[in-house]
Amino acid sequence: MYSYTRAESRQRGKLFRKGFRQALADNVDPAIRQRIERIDQVAAERGQQELNALHSTRDGDRQSVAQAKAAVRTASREEKAAARQALRDAEQQLKRSERAVNKAEQQ
Repeated sequence: MYSYTRAESRQRGKLFRKGFRQALADNVDPAIRQRIERIDQVAAERGQQELNALHSTRDGDRQSVAQAKAAVRTASREEKAAARQALRDAEQQLKRSERAVNKAEQQ
């Protein structure tokens, strides 16, 4: 997964266009390719860190759902409704975090 900043996207676009024009003239500067690769490398590292953070959030949400299920099973009759609502909230949060992870992995 790549995670480009706006400045990196602009700079990468400029370098790509410059390299394209040079390629048409059969005179490509290797420094352009190296700068583009460096931008890609930094963006890939940042993307991997973001993906790791999303995975840890998803794992935490899974743990919250498990704890909420245990709370529902052990709740007294008066506390059962609140425990069920907490379980629903935890499951919704888990769905959101799973969607975010899936979206990030597809990019």
